Amino acid sequence: MTVRGDIVLQSLESSSEPRPSGRDHMRKESLEFLKILVSAPLPSGFERGAQEIWMKYAKEFADETRYDPYGNAIAILNPQGKPRLMVMGHGDAIGMIITYISDSGYLYYETVGGIDPMSLVSQRVMIHGKKGIVHGVIGRKAIHMILPEDRTKAPKHEDMWIDIGAKDRKDAEKLVAVGDYGQSIGDFLELKNSIAIGSRFDNKVGTWSAIETLRLLKGLKIDACVIAVSSVQEECTGAGASTAAFHLEPDCAVVVDVTHTTDHPGTQKEKYGDVKLGGGPVLELGPPIHPIVRDGLSEAAKKAKIKIQCAAQGGFTRTDADSIFKSRGGIPTAGLSVPNRYMHTTVEAIHLGDLDKVPQVIAAYAKTLKKTTKFY
Repeated sequence: MTVRGDIVLQSLESSSEPRPSGRDHMRKESLEFLKILVSAPLPSGFERGAQEIWMKYAKEFADETRYDPYGNAIAILNPQGKPRLMVMGHGDAIGMIITYISDSGYLYYETVGGIDPMSLVSQRVMIHGKKGIVHGVIGRKAIHMILPEDRTKAPKHEDMWIDIGAKDRKDAEKLVAVGDYGQSIGDFLELKNSIAIGSRFDNKVGTWSAIETLRLLKGLKIDACVIAVSSVQEECTGAGASTAAFHLEPDCAVVVDVTHTTDHPGTQKEKYGDVKLGGGPVLELGPPIHPIVRDGLSEAAKKAKIKIQCAAQGGFTRTDADSIFKSRGGIPTAGLSVPNRYMHTTVEAIHLGDLDKVPQVIAAYAKTLKKTTKFY
């Protein structure tokens, strides 16, 4: 199913939801665009339809826009500028791919990206079938039918199935086929105190930040060329970041993704650090992170009086930064993340104020880049 950007973006003008009390300020049009991105289905390997939504919005702020052969959406500001700064968020999300249809018409799947089976139990899902969206539910035996000794055991994906209401395999195959993609359903919802939940903040917040950076820089005189990218397949192959980094030839890059919070019960700050919702964007620290780009972001945030948090890892970042920094002869890369509770579930939670500050920091950094800027 193609998700048409012109249809979906109509809600930018039509939304009239009251704002919950306690929300940090965010530009109304930017917030509505975020809601649309989070609600748009975009599983890894099936990105193109929803990439059109991002691209339609991007054209208002970019001098050039295009797709590359594998579906990365690219928007460029000041294309002749130097140095070339690439700002990337991955546009895909976790999902599932249909691997088998039983004689009884039930669908079996393999996950695309890491999904805790517990988070899928009894969830509603949508399958991208050949004739459009097909709705279904993740089935599991009722607790009454589970042996007492098995009730405390976590289910496995192979023990669950998708029920679309089909009578048998022939009936199911009228709508779906092996190889079709699916996702759980969890739309955008605002809670109190600027907290919002949704099933695809990972990583719609990254693609949102990339294009919002261009919006903040549009019309300003800057030396740098700024390239916003909504990449594909981060959750499964990392191919989008690799191909974009190769053919766009950036001089430096900032990757925007999400990172785990440790502000809820059951987490270990000693192991995962001290990160909370509402504490500001998170500057990533670790071996792949280039110190000059990292320090440039930190200083830009300081001058803009934007509070940031830090998170350190001893190895790979597990983001698109891992594919970018080792591309070509080495691309100086840093990571700026949005704190996220309950990652890879249908109720991922972020603080809208944290998110709003991310493109502000990157735009402030972009303005410091000069033609003479060196990264060594």
